[in-house]
Amino acid sequence: MLIETKNEKRKTKNGRKTADLLSAVFRFSLFAFHCLLLTGCGTPSFLITPVQNVASLQEVTVAKGKGREKIAMIEVEGMLMNAKAGGFLQPTENPLSLFTQQMNQAARDKDVKAVLLRVNSPGGTVTTSDAMYEIVMRFKQKTKKPVVASMQEVAASGGYYVALAADRTMAQPTTVVGSIGVIFSTFDFSGTMNKIGAQANSIKSGPLKDMGSPFKNLTPEERAVMQGIVDEYYARFIDKLETHRQMPDTSLRDTITDGRVFSGQRAKELGLIDEVGLLEDAIKVTRKMVDAPKASVVMYKRPYGYRGSIYAETNVPEPQMAGEQNVTKLELPGGPWLPTGFYYLWNP
Repeated sequence: MLIETKNEKRKTKNGRKTADLLSAVFRFSLFAFHCLLLTGCGTPSFLITPVQNVASLQEVTVAKGKGREKIAMIEVEGMLMNAKAGGFLQPTENPLSLFTQQMNQAARDKDVKAVLLRVNSPGGTVTTSDAMYEIVMRFKQKTKKPVVASMQEVAASGGYYVALAADRTMAQPTTVVGSIGVIFSTFDFSGTMNKIGAQANSIKSGPLKDMGSPFKNLTPEERAVMQGIVDEYYARFIDKLETHRQMPDTSLRDTITDGRVFSGQRAKELGLIDEVGLLEDAIKVTRKMVDAPKASVVMYKRPYGYRGSIYAETNVPEPQMAGEQNVTKLELPGGPWLPTGFYYLWNP
């Protein structure tokens, strides 16, 4: 009788612990649910996967073929900057560093017969866009392997600049192509500061040391200097365009190079690209160029990356809000504004 009583007490105690644990889990879940509602989010799913912090790239096959021959598909996506992107609970990556590493891996692999650039970018900084262009040109010169560019949603400004280095370019009929030009953006908060009684003072070594500062107006001399740099970078863009594309007559040339964008179909008519087609068509063209009709298509990814198909995104996109255009959404460092600098960028 005594044994039964102890067992009953032990069962009662264990039952209370289980109930307390379930109650705590329920309260935490309810708290998390209310927090999500307050932030305007829906009911998400969380997947936390522990991974090794390694610098190596894994080769992932995204289109199977037969034999050893391969085509390396390399992304030119998002904001092109020589800076790390990512954040809390997200992998950080420098787009220029990753691109360089991927191109080097394609160059070393004797089974890789060609590179297919999957371009989906509105551009970025002048320096990074130019560096990626030069990397592609040196890759072709060193390896003698052809490069094809397939443009997706957007291939504008710096994104188009990089694609110019390809031996063949293709875009979808609705791809946004063009925005040939340079932009320098700065802000002028001097009027606001005057209203609140604030003032910025600079101790400088020369009269133009703080040109472009958001705390004062641009002087005519400063504007002339900035315009000179913009004109220099613009001339560099036009030089690349003339090197790789057959430019039309003068009147049409002015239209092409005034900074506007075109659809992929119109870009084909203007001679900005070679062909109109989907990514699958670009793969067929690349295979034909290297006489490897059964070549596999591979991508180079960090171990934490997942790629399910040739169209798989670098990051999972956020749902589009009503009224948003179907174009690349940029999450720029430092907030919604561009850091001050010179850009080959389409930023409507």
